[in-house]
Amino acid sequence: MTGALVLEDGTVFEGRSVGAGGFAFGEAVFTTSMSGYQEVATDPSFEGQIVTFTAPMVGNYGVDEARSESKRAHARAVVMREARGPQWTDWLHAHGLVALTGVDTRSVVLHLRDAGAMRAAAVSDDSEIDEVLTAVRAQPEMAGAALVAGVSTKEPYTYTGDGAVRVAVVDYGCKRSILRRVAANGAAVDVFPHDADAATLAGYDGVLLSPGPGDPAPLTGEVQRLQELLGRTPVLGVCLGHQLLALATGKETFKLPFGHRGANHPVVEHRTRRVIVTSQNHGFAVAAGDESGVTYSSLYDGTVEGLAYPELRARSAQFHPEAAPGPHDAASIIGRWVDELKAA
Repeated sequence: MTGALVLEDGTVFEGRSVGAGGFAFGEAVFTTSMSGYQEVATDPSFEGQIVTFTAPMVGNYGVDEARSESKRAHARAVVMREARGPQWTDWLHAHGLVALTGVDTRSVVLHLRDAGAMRAAAVSDDSEIDEVLTAVRAQPEMAGAALVAGVSTKEPYTYTGDGAVRVAVVDYGCKRSILRRVAANGAAVDVFPHDADAATLAGYDGVLLSPGPGDPAPLTGEVQRLQELLGRTPVLGVCLGHQLLALATGKETFKLPFGHRGANHPVVEHRTRRVIVTSQNHGFAVAAGDESGVTYSSLYDGTVEGLAYPELRARSAQFHPEAAPGPHDAASIIGRWVDELKAA
């Protein structure tokens, strides 16, 4: 069956369908990760996005439910140069994901790098392109989109009750690998919805602010609750959690032209000048401003990759210490934080 990726600027990339039928609307983005395709598709931070893989072959090592980062697929569609293996394409069908193969993904990525991430549709058939393009341009943009309510848990739950310290994870779109990493370092973990109140969270030994999708700027309620929490218990923010910490401490955020998505992003730690290679997935970033509190910076574009406010007992990382998929250079960040909670 034929298919196509249709961008809002009128650019069309042809392919053929290997997933669910129909249309999928979302923001066209790309990831440079060479593995972890199942983790990418199920990562809540990809909510509302059509993901192009730069890896030339996707699906070549099969699928495994243990690799899923959440209960369902969050990417709206995936675009590939070559989909490999019936396990992967069967998984795409079963999870209702529109998927295209045979696409010139190098051209897609070069176009998005030049023109920026944009609204798009992945189409599984030979629908009239003009009609699809009209529908694409009627979709909301990612800037201004508050998406965490749609991916957060609705009710609190206990991930594990065993541990030397008690950690509350605020679910803005939390990946399972983050919960596994915190628990593996010796913490009991409870997970709370995105609108958990500060008084409840303050009763824990520490609070982790999870990653999540969308624009942090419209999340004014989440920022206010975080401001009420700061200074009452240690806080670690990751990705969207990092951006919310920045907003809660007076900094600003902005939309990146095409985002940081992949497992090969070099970051420098200011204190040691050590460079680590990190896994990242975000379309918005923290504006440096006066650079107060900045602990890490991107070696690609200089954007803020970490913050620390010792007086508030709060710190953050824009990158993903849990690294699923990705390198483990930053894995110790969560471990050191949990160890500090134990020592306190």
